[in-house]
Amino acid sequence: MKFKALLIILLVFGSCNNKEKKTDIATKDNVVGKQNIVNTDLEIYDFAGFEKFLNKKDDKIHVINFWATWCAPCVKELPYFEKLNLEYADKNVDVLLVSLDFPHLYESKLKPFIKDKKLKSKVIALDDVDMNTWIPKVDETWSGSLPATVIYKNNERKFFEKSFTYQELENELNQF
Repeated sequence: MKFKALLIILLVFGSCNNKEKKTDIATKDNVVGKQNIVNTDLEIYDFAGFEKFLNKKDDKIHVINFWATWCAPCVKELPYFEKLNLEYADKNVDVLLVSLDFPHLYESKLKPFIKDKKLKSKVIALDDVDMNTWIPKVDETWSGSLPATVIYKNNERKFFEKSFTYQELENELNQF
């Protein structure tokens, strides 16, 4: 009798299907994981995998904004990066939004935020707990506070630990 009860319990639990699935991928590019939910793909990198975004030599101007959904100044300036992405898309400008949200909030906060705000710029998550090692690799002057932005083209680079208005952002971009 106990065997039948155990078998029934196993069949019940085994037949349950979770509709939201999480798939972890380990690749040569150090992608920590790729998670899918409501048609929102989110690439998640450790710093070793993310570092390639900081050092491209392709004659494009790269604008990399570090932000988080819990950072009010970050959220306030996001529309300016979106506008920049839209207006300069055909002018060799690449905008990347790097979320520093906590990994346990990707599903409940970050992905719904991306969807609700209809972000068109590429959004990735940086999940590397060794901040004391990677923050100075982004820029030696960075204290780690948000928002922070790197604008670079080949070997020319500027770092900003501040919020932007659209005009300020565009002025900095035009210096490249």
